[in-house]
Amino acid sequence: AAFISIQAFPALLDLPQDLEVRAVSCGSRHTAVVTRGGELYTWGWGKYGQLGHGDNASSDQARRVERLVAEGLLAEEVVCGPWTTYVRVLE
Repeated sequence: AAFISIQAFPALLDLPQDLEVRAVSCGSRHTAVVTRGGELYTWGWGKYGQLGHGDNASSDQARRVERLVAEGLLAEEVVCGPWTTYVRVLE
């Protein structure tokens, strides 16, 4: 089982240096960001698939949601709920 650090206080985002963030949303146990380039990165607790990586794995590291890239979709906006992630995309 993966260890996931849960922080109840503000923390710096640990993202690759070259990313410019347009939007951030936090669920109860996961976080998502949309970059200026239209990529979606998620991390945190993934038990219900809310990270969007096609599995139920959890991750402390931000990971790009590859399915959007593969389908040629650009993320515009993200909203995280308690166990969900909603993304508005452009085709």
